[in-house]
Amino acid sequence: LDLRARARTGSVVLAPVVLGAVGFTSAGIAAGSYAASMMSAAAVANGGGVAAGSAVAVLQSVGMAGLSTAASAAVAGAGGTVGAVVAALI
Repeated sequence: LDLRARARTGSVVLAPVVLGAVGFTSAGIAAGSYAASMMSAAAVANGGGVAAGSAVAVLQSVGMAGLSTAASAAVAGAGGTVGAVVAALI
């Protein structure tokens, strides 16, 4: 596989792992985590609640349910773009 293809595959495989590591888990946002800090900041900025469709809400949905087909395609596309940029620089 070329670097771009590896980046696409790695992005899709690692996205749930990274989300879990920062606190977006299948059981909800982990207390004391980076995700909890994000949620707190989003709630303060929005007058007490996290807005539906916000970055925090979307990341929590992905953390709880995994990536949808559309989200997998978006992550793979972003990973492929990063791979192409890195390949161009090498």
